[in-house]
Amino acid sequence: MFIAILGRQPEISIAELEAVYGAQNVQKISNQAATVNCDNLSIDNLGGTIKCGQVITKIKSQKSDRNTLLQASKIIVEKYTKKLSHSQKKITLGISFYGNKTDPRNVQKIGIILKNNLKKSGVSLRLIPNKTAALSTATSHNNKLGRSEAKIEIIIAKNVYGDLIIAESRGAQNINSYTQRDRGRPKRDAFVGMLPPKLAQIMINLSGAKPDDYLWDPFCGTGTVLQEAALIGVNAYGSDLSDKMISYTTENMNWVEKTFSTNTFWQAHQADATSVKLTGEQKERISRIVCETYLGQPFSAPPSPEKLHEVVGNCNHIISDFLQNIRSQIRPDTTLCIAVPAWQNREGKFTHLPLIKNLKKLGYQQIIDKNLLYYREDQVVAREILVLKPADIAKTA
Repeated sequence: MFIAILGRQPEISIAELEAVYGAQNVQKISNQAATVNCDNLSIDNLGGTIKCGQVITKIKSQKSDRNTLLQASKIIVEKYTKKLSHSQKKITLGISFYGNKTDPRNVQKIGIILKNNLKKSGVSLRLIPNKTAALSTATSHNNKLGRSEAKIEIIIAKNVYGDLIIAESRGAQNINSYTQRDRGRPKRDAFVGMLPPKLAQIMINLSGAKPDDYLWDPFCGTGTVLQEAALIGVNAYGSDLSDKMISYTTENMNWVEKTFSTNTFWQAHQADATSVKLTGEQKERISRIVCETYLGQPFSAPPSPEKLHEVVGNCNHIISDFLQNIRSQIRPDTTLCIAVPAWQNREGKFTHLPLIKNLKKLGYQQIIDKNLLYYREDQVVAREILVLKPADIAKTA
């Protein structure tokens, strides 16, 4: 059993875990964590999980949160004093608590007791200070916690019933790699939008793509989806309306091959997603479509109702035409994971594309019935993630 610490949008994190490990094996225990019943959980293969760990034990809720944490402290100190007392290496230790507000000093105290116990055995331990109850992903990653026997992070996660799950970390997200794959690429273009590599990785997982599969990104832009596909051994086609974007994708993919030694098939060509015709080979090969569709113009503040109506209509028209165009060309077993726009107003409410309610008329059905929105609190244009399968086209009256 593993625990996964969820990212900024927990529903997307859960959906990704369910797509990779099976819904029956994933249980959300809070807005911050889920348990995953699997043989191995790899943090490097997940975009929506910020840390993961192997579960050690579960502490039932006591009379108070303080008593429950004290019980957890006793178990942790006893287990790790025994485990590390004969270590020949200097130990680096971090402790993270995920739950309601907890004084970081109470979390730090567990490490201090363990450090003093190990000192009596001649074992040196460096305790990473807790400024907050949970160490940041950057702190965990940069200290390589969970990546070796001598670099340990103990994760304590509270579930909705007040029980505590105790786990030993198996690593945190490699934020440096994401930065390199985003800002380190030779070509970027803020004007056309920049799909985060982390979200591209999530979407590929939501599509169910596996190594040696073929996917297609019909709005490939600078090639982020193709890049993330190559990193996990998935072959990819990319197309875009703009010749400039195809040149950017080509240069970025050449960089990916050189930098990360990838060895997958990829191909990029100019084409309009609303009228593109797949070749016979592409129709036979492609089993996944992963893309960020047209998001419309960017906004720094919510637009007027008139402007919003215009932009929604324009995006809805283009994306509907795209879905209608490819419907008869794709295999019946194709899974589509597409990002479409949704617009947030000042009250935090979203305007969604009308086509979402008319997917059956377009010949599709949603296979994940969740509201998957990827956005920042101050962001007007959000990405709404749709996971679709071809379906019988509904007849209109």
